Amino acid sequence: MKYPLDCEEDVKTSFMFWLARYVKFKLNSLSNKELRDPHALSSVNYRLARGVPSIDELDGMVKEARNAGLTGVSTYFNPLRKFYDTLIYYPIGSLKQIDEELISEILASITGGLSDASRKNYRISIINFFSFLDKQNEEDGKAHVFDIGLKNWQGITGNSGTKLPEYMSEDEVKRFLQAIDEAEFKNNTNRNKLILKIIIFTGIRVSEALNLKRKDIYEDGELYNIRIRAKGNKYRVVMVKRYLIEPYLDAIAINYINKEGYLFINKKGGRLTQAYVSRIVEQVLFKAGIRKAKNGAHMLRHTFATLLYKNQKDLVLVQEALGHASLNTSRIYTHFNNEKLKIAAEVVAEINEGVSS
Repeated sequence: MKYPLDCEEDVKTSFMFWLARYVKFKLNSLSNKELRDPHALSSVNYRLARGVPSIDELDGMVKEARNAGLTGVSTYFNPLRKFYDTLIYYPIGSLKQIDEELISEILASITGGLSDASRKNYRISIINFFSFLDKQNEEDGKAHVFDIGLKNWQGITGNSGTKLPEYMSEDEVKRFLQAIDEAEFKNNTNRNKLILKIIIFTGIRVSEALNLKRKDIYEDGELYNIRIRAKGNKYRVVMVKRYLIEPYLDAIAINYINKEGYLFINKKGGRLTQAYVSRIVEQVLFKAGIRKAKNGAHMLRHTFATLLYKNQKDLVLVQEALGHASLNTSRIYTHFNNEKLKIAAEVVAEINEGVSS
C-alpha cells in the first residue's frame, strides 16, 4: 500500500512514519539464515505495523531484531537515525523540500571524523532509503521522486584517504598474550580467554567467533581445525596449534540452556555481544599497558593480518586466512612493507656522510 509523502501533521512525524516502514521492509528483505529467535522478529514486525511513536523506540526495535539474529539491519538504520536527529532541527514544512543539497549538508555534519568506509555506508543507507520513498509514496496517482544519487558528495575521499589499521607490534602481542594468561575476569574466565586467543591466533572476525559452535572445532593431529561461517553464509576453515587453546577449550563451562550449541554464551544461555568482547579486549590491553587509538576487538584481527604479512610477505595467504573476497581488501596490510624505504634512508645517509667528510 502506498501513502502520501507528507502523511502526518509535521515533517518529524512523517519522517518517523516512513522510517518505521523502511525498517519493516528491511527486516523482511535481509537474509534470515542467522535468525535465532523468530518470535522476537515477529513481535518487532507486529509493533512496527501498529506505528512507532519515537525514534528511541524504533532504535530499540532494531536492536531487538539484530539480537534475534537478523544481521545487517543496524547497518541500514544507524545512519538514518543520525540523519533524523539532525533533520528535525531544520525549519522545513514538507519532506518534499529535502534535496541532495540538504542531504549533503547533513551528511557533512554527521560523518565528520568517520572513516571512508563508514561514510560510504552512510551514503548507501541514505540512497536506499530515499529510493524506497520514491517507490512507496503516492498522492492523487502521482509520486514525488527524490532521485537521490549523491554522486557529487565530497564526503568520500577515495583510496588516498584510506586509513591504516590499528594493530599491535610483536612485542605488544607478547605482552597482550601474557596479560590474557594473568587476567582474572568477574565471570567465566576460561570462556573470555578462549575467545580472545582464538581471534588473535586466527584473525577471524568477532562476529565469526561469536557464531562458533563446539562442533565447529575438531582435532587434526597437532592442530585444531575451526570451521568458520563467514560473510554471505560462506564457509572456510582456519587452523590453530592445539596447545595454544586446548586448556581453555577443555575447561570452558558448557551451558546446556543454549540448545544450539554455541560456544561463547552468557549465564542466561544467550550469545555474547561484540560490545562485550571489545570491553574485555580493552581490559586486557589496559593490564598490558598498551594504548591504542582503537582498542576494540577488531584490532586483534588487524594485528593477526599485519604480522602474518610481515613475516610471510604473501598477500594471497593473508586473503585466504582472513576470508577476504577480494585481494584488494587485503592490500592494506602491506602498509609496513618498508624495506625499500629503509634503502632510501640508507642512501640519503650515505650522501650526507659524503658531504660531511
